Amino acid sequence: MSRTILVADDDRSIRTVLSQALTRSGYQVRSTGSASMLWRWVEDGEGDLVITDVVMPDENGLDLIPRIRKLRPDLRIVVISAQSTFATALKAAQRGAFEYLPKPFDLNELLAVVGRALTASPAVVEAVAEGEEETLPLVGRSPAMQDIFRTVARVTTTDLTVMITGESGTGKELIARALHDYGPRRGAPFVAVNMAAIPRELIESELFGHERGAFTGALARNQGRFEQANGGTLFLDEIGDMPLEAQTRLLRVLQEGEFTSVGGRTPIRVNVRIVAATHRNLRALIRQGLFREDLFYRLNVVPIRLPPLRERVEDVPLLARHFLAQARAKGLPAKTLTPEAIERLKAYSWPGNVRELENLMRRLAALYPQETIGEEVIAAELAAPVQPENVPTAIAGAVIEAESMAQAIERHLRAYFASHKDGLPPAGVYHRVLAEVERPLIRLTLAATRGNQIKAAAILGLNRNTLRKKIRELEIPLVRGFS
Repeated sequence: MSRTILVADDDRSIRTVLSQALTRSGYQVRSTGSASMLWRWVEDGEGDLVITDVVMPDENGLDLIPRIRKLRPDLRIVVISAQSTFATALKAAQRGAFEYLPKPFDLNELLAVVGRALTASPAVVEAVAEGEEETLPLVGRSPAMQDIFRTVARVTTTDLTVMITGESGTGKELIARALHDYGPRRGAPFVAVNMAAIPRELIESELFGHERGAFTGALARNQGRFEQANGGTLFLDEIGDMPLEAQTRLLRVLQEGEFTSVGGRTPIRVNVRIVAATHRNLRALIRQGLFREDLFYRLNVVPIRLPPLRERVEDVPLLARHFLAQARAKGLPAKTLTPEAIERLKAYSWPGNVRELENLMRRLAALYPQETIGEEVIAAELAAPVQPENVPTAIAGAVIEAESMAQAIERHLRAYFASHKDGLPPAGVYHRVLAEVERPLIRLTLAATRGNQIKAAAILGLNRNTLRKKIRELEIPLVRGFS
């Protein structure tokens, strides 16, 4: 016997397309443009699956979901909506929808969802509090962000470990906070720790705490981040910068659920959800022997990749208006952008990603007297040199020659600073930047001398032993044939 699908959407053309596609797939279909008629069918016991829009003339489809689930908890609900926001995805998931699909959607994908919904087991869901959608931190309507919204909405109510990857400034901590703030642990602590900002010798003490007298200067017992996050979420940012010895201890904690503090003997058991993040390629680090493969698989249960802003430029106007609205809410003057200004923003490569855009919008709101920001202001603010790959070779060469090494480094440093919150990078930036400069300098010098370290040391003005040490510390691959 064929299953019956109840379709509710105030758009007649959507109802027609869905009815035809579902009928061709062997389903019986009843369609309506009102929530009241859909509810009447549900009350009468009709239908094996509901497909509902959100905005309808008589009632919001999301508000109908709890009533349907209370009356018929086994009836699956698929939400479709042109309101492609994180709030929609989150409320659909947490009110009990089986799936959420933003419009426009692929019909084959919808038919696959229908098939899964009719055979899936019931799921336990937890309602999101009313009004919370107004403060949700994630913004974007690009397909990539819609996929992220759906993934985050699905896993907020679970304790699954999540691995977030993406370039600096893409919003990895926002994802981690959303997973915490809209999940069952929202009333417990959210503790964030940046592995790259902690000296290697202090990481274990920072994570697991220490006892009095455990080392010089340990004058009292100190709780580690695991204990501070007990009952809540521990966000391990830049996990790719964690040294191997600390990785071993972290793996043991994840496996056994307990640890001992530095200098302690009594096991400490805590209940935390782990969310990790990195801008580095962990699989490449595994191949280099710098990251434990078993720890990677412990952390990478639910992978979420945040795309750089240059891969979702269609979100730039929405994000820009969002950040200007935030600035206005904090007391700064209201600003609008001309269409030409928006196009200039979309044409920029955004090396600092979303955080760079946020900082720019704050700067526009604070420093410029005019209410409407035009293209000339955006061009002056971005002040980015022409990218050589986008211009003829002769012009590109002139651009490279016109920009000194100091100017090039300053440009990259400006983007690096802009990519961090409040324009302030993490502690230890001096040594980190030096290492970033040293690494390509030594690597290219070794390549130019075909791996001859004696000749490379002479060119660099370094002692050969010093060069060997830096090659090891900076993990520079050796050119075959020389040592």
